[in-house]
Amino acid sequence: MKQRIITGALLILLLVFLLCLPGWGMALATLICIGFAAWEEYHALTLAGHRVVSWPAWLVLLGSVPLTFAFGTRMIVPLMTIALLIMSVQILFRKEPELTDLAMSTLPILTVVLPGLSLVALSLTDQKAVEVVLLALTFAVPLLGDTFALFVGTSVGGKKLCPAVSPHKTVSGALGGLVGSLIAALAVWALSLVFCNAPTLAKLPTWWQYLLLGICGGLVGQIGDLFASLVKRHSGIKDFSNLFPGHGGMLDRLDSVLFMAVLVFCYRTFMI
Repeated sequence: MKQRIITGALLILLLVFLLCLPGWGMALATLICIGFAAWEEYHALTLAGHRVVSWPAWLVLLGSVPLTFAFGTRMIVPLMTIALLIMSVQILFRKEPELTDLAMSTLPILTVVLPGLSLVALSLTDQKAVEVVLLALTFAVPLLGDTFALFVGTSVGGKKLCPAVSPHKTVSGALGGLVGSLIAALAVWALSLVFCNAPTLAKLPTWWQYLLLGICGGLVGQIGDLFASLVKRHSGIKDFSNLFPGHGGMLDRLDSVLFMAVLVFCYRTFMI
């Protein structure tokens, strides 16, 4: 537990440092992290016996920052479409094409690369203060939710939440996680009131939208965590890698954040 806490604290300090970088710097750092996470998921699926095609995912990631910076978020759908088409063609023309190989090849595109592109888009938000608040919300809501879920679930125990996927998660932990996510959203709102001026606040969520993002973010974050557990169970592994001592791999840390990133990106697209 001590090692887990130390590693977690160092990761938080690293996140704060990255948030202070210019938008393109945060976008590049995001690209590197998403690259690690995508590799981990493809590696896990390979261990499960699937003949995946992964190189189109790297093509999309490499092109995402310059194309999004030049043409905006409308490039996300074309990039995803190109990757899916290339994967489909390569697998369809194999000597023995398998539908499961195609499905498993596209899974990281939908669950890692697409959310990763959402993070890249948030990193390239025009106004720095808006970018920092939205990214802080994206990370704080699922991460504090994970922390509350761990401590409440360990302390209270009780009925299992989804034993077929993750035998250690409990209903009490899930409820505690939702409380933590809500607290995180309200904390980001409070800090934005202190540090942002009136024109910036006009471009940010209102108090009730922070509440909604906290609750919905807590839910989707836990779904992301369960999804990652399902992939690991399918692949017969405990962690995606040992990149972070006590925390597992990059995807073990980002599973809930990635699902939250899509939610915040949709909020920014349709509400701001």
